[in-house]
Amino acid sequence: MNHANGAGDFNSWAAGASAGMNQGMAVIPYALLRYYRAIGLNSSECILLIHLLGFQQVEHNSFPSLEELQHVTGANVEVIAMTLQKLMKEGLLGIDEHVDEERGIQFERYNLSGLYAKLGQYLARESEEEAGRAKLAETNRKSNGDAGLDTYQRYNTPAPSNATPEQEERNLFSIFEKEFGRPLSPMELETISGWVDQDRYPDELILLALKEAVFAGKVHFRYIDRILLEWSRNRVRTAQDAKAYTQKFRNLGR
Repeated sequence: MNHANGAGDFNSWAAGASAGMNQGMAVIPYALLRYYRAIGLNSSECILLIHLLGFQQVEHNSFPSLEELQHVTGANVEVIAMTLQKLMKEGLLGIDEHVDEERGIQFERYNLSGLYAKLGQYLARESEEEAGRAKLAETNRKSNGDAGLDTYQRYNTPAPSNATPEQEERNLFSIFEKEFGRPLSPMELETISGWVDQDRYPDELILLALKEAVFAGKVHFRYIDRILLEWSRNRVRTAQDAKAYTQKFRNLGR
């Protein structure tokens, strides 16, 4: 191998990569990446918002066409249009009309202030609750020791009878955050959503699995997921089934 040629190829690649990155960089609010699930967005909707930010900041295009958005996302034009309508309906995205008086041209631009306001509210609430959660976790550790808490009884505040699935899911988020004593990561939020939306585990079953993890002193998502998987394999469908199943093995261990 010709090392001189190898070094030259590497330098050429590095120069090309540098030139590509110099085309511009978009600033993405970390709050969006961290809390997009918490404010009711899925990953496709989050990616679309990120691309709108990129168009605004790097290409100075405040109102990209559906075709331009299709090119960067790979999504169908109709799907993109429906997603934009949903974001506008939820108040996360708006369209402003502007007039260039010098040229007499009217133009439109996407307005993301609704998204920022929503994220700001969530951040403010998290900031206010963080100290309370930390204090609660410390109090729980002192008063309950390593054996853990009865999470299901203490924190399973029923959602209103007319609560939407999204509200019920966020109630689960809140319960887990109280027990963990910190905000959940996006991956952890995705995990809970997967238990609810894909695996179809009832809320009460998820909370009982959390309770069992607390009792075992293994409060982490991998252990909770293993409990739920074991219950599923053994046809445990309800909270009553789970309690009976758990009691059976506790009696065998005596």
